[in-house]
Amino acid sequence: MSPRAQVYILAVLLALMGIGLTIYKNRELGFPLLPGEYRTVWTIEAKVSFDADGGPVKAALTLPREQRNMEVLGESFSSSGYGFNIIQQDDEYRAIWSRRTAAGRQSLFYQLDVHQTPGAPLEQPLDLSTEVQKPFLGAREQEAVRLAIYSLVDFARERSSDTETFTTQLLTALGDTGNQDRNLIFGYYKDKSLVDVALLVLAVAEIPAHRIRGLYLEDDRRRLAPEDLLEIYDGKRWVVFEPVSGSPGVPKNFFIWQRGGKSLLDVEGGRNSQVTFSVIANDVPARDVSMLKTSKEKEALVDFSIYTLPIEQQSIFKLILLVPVGALVVVVLRVFVGLRTSGTFMPVLLAIAFIETQLFTGLAIFVLILVLGLWVRFYLSRLNLLLVARIAAVVVTVVILMGAISVVSYKLGIEQALTVTFFPMVILAWTIERMSIVWEEDGPYEVVVQAGGSLLVAVLAWWVMTNRYIEHWTFNFPELLLVLLALILVIGNYTGYRLGELMRFRQLVR
Repeated sequence: MSPRAQVYILAVLLALMGIGLTIYKNRELGFPLLPGEYRTVWTIEAKVSFDADGGPVKAALTLPREQRNMEVLGESFSSSGYGFNIIQQDDEYRAIWSRRTAAGRQSLFYQLDVHQTPGAPLEQPLDLSTEVQKPFLGAREQEAVRLAIYSLVDFARERSSDTETFTTQLLTALGDTGNQDRNLIFGYYKDKSLVDVALLVLAVAEIPAHRIRGLYLEDDRRRLAPEDLLEIYDGKRWVVFEPVSGSPGVPKNFFIWQRGGKSLLDVEGGRNSQVTFSVIANDVPARDVSMLKTSKEKEALVDFSIYTLPIEQQSIFKLILLVPVGALVVVVLRVFVGLRTSGTFMPVLLAIAFIETQLFTGLAIFVLILVLGLWVRFYLSRLNLLLVARIAAVVVTVVILMGAISVVSYKLGIEQALTVTFFPMVILAWTIERMSIVWEEDGPYEVVVQAGGSLLVAVLAWWVMTNRYIEHWTFNFPELLLVLLALILVIGNYTGYRLGELMRFRQLVR
């Protein structure tokens, strides 16, 4: 296989790998492709309140389960003076607060941050019994009430074809204030909610069902009581219903706190217990949300990446990852355009310095140091020094010039010039040495061409490297560097004319 074919195959493999990893991080891990994207993170706080009797106290709060459309990013518990632990009980997780003695009004808090994601909220199946204990409607219930319940069951059954449509018809009838059977039932069960009555009637109809407790995620809501949904088993799967409208499915902004189970809150050693909720929305950068999600899941692509480094090192790599972009700019301009520069990748280092110093300030400082350094270099050449000593002398001169520029600019109140220290002094020394040699061998015109070409490439590289999209992609999707490498390999195979050569040989073309 020829080297050219190997280059193209390698380039294709690298490009596919880089693009594939980028798509995976965007689709599966949620990393945003565009900068400035934000996600809504809901902060939900549950407040448990009760009056302690003065003796031992134990409070148990059911915690929400994992949901496919709700990603829990973090949780915290506040319980001053209380012991705390989490236990699993009856396929539920419960937060347990305990204290040896407590008196008066007590408040305990549980807070979690939730990010809503696309997808169905519930997974099937649910590990709850589908057996139904048919309620005994004995002497306590009036005969009229019993007949009304059975009448509603017959009414819904006649107008439905399966369990799902039966539940819809039943909830519609329970919400119809003009239905006499419905009014009779609610008149007897005055202390029961719509879901309580629906569960009773469904049990009479021998349909497995239970309640779902949760919250509607709406911004700046306080002291909310949990809302109820209804979930029935149709013989194959569990189906959720909104009790008021009777429509199947979990509402889009509904966060399920408890699915089935017995009580939401149990308190021993206290009375007048209640749990209320507060909800607030926060706009968080999409990358931060993705980092929180992947840190919990220990995603290998993120766990073994620069994101795990300390912040100081991350900020350094954020700049280093821009170097390949500047290298691509240099390759394109030198291979396709034919610009001559002083050194191969010296313009990239200048572009990095311009990022720190700002463009115009950096240009002025670089030209000033280059001119003064060349003047000193020409003087040193008359002293017939050895190469190493001459370059070392130029390095010392550059350091002195940088220090002098910093001091003078500080005294004059020009703070931008204080960033002169970001220029790599060794590179400046080598540039000055190289320029002086070119001056002696090829004349001042070639010096101007190479210096101008270096500055032009550096400015273009700076412009590309400071683009907010480029900065975002290189730091959040470093896998794209493989695509960059593929492009450089392909460009490296180009053997055609450069734009500069077309201008040079235009007379031959004519």
